[in-house]
Amino acid sequence: MPPSLRLNAVAFISPQNHPILIRTFSPQDDPIKYHYIAHTSLDVIEERVTSAGKSVECYLGLLYSMEDVAIYGYITPLRVKIVLALALSDAVVKDVEVTMIFKALHMAYYSAICNPFLKLEAANDTSSDISPFLLVGSPKWRKFRQRVDEISRVAGNATATTSAT
Repeated sequence: MPPSLRLNAVAFISPQNHPILIRTFSPQDDPIKYHYIAHTSLDVIEERVTSAGKSVECYLGLLYSMEDVAIYGYITPLRVKIVLALALSDAVVKDVEVTMIFKALHMAYYSAICNPFLKLEAANDTSSDISPFLLVGSPKWRKFRQRVDEISRVAGNATATTSAT
């Protein structure tokens, strides 16, 4: 992948539209900005999925661009949404490159949830409004976060500087 492709943030969002993990890689930006981007992209993703009907491809393409970032979307067969915020540049961003990043992120998530020793459900005494995926912020999910950071580094970033869950 070319070094001109720079990830600013990656967001994993549950089928119930709860954030699973939001990782930011841009030190100068506020992490809240990428929470906002992740939530606003849900409307565009929902619109594309409902308009496509049954024949929805996983890769949704460019959702929108905002200020200095371009937002791309991906939805897994289990309806987990992955939102990617790329820094805008003068270079041409090829869909093949973005698709490869999404597939790598999808496989990282898939590998993490296939681990039988990781707990996906929250305790029984919690309210049903809280996503069971919020446990991704726990230390047991460190390997998943490291894989997301590694994918970002390979795609063109030096290091992960800020993280938010």
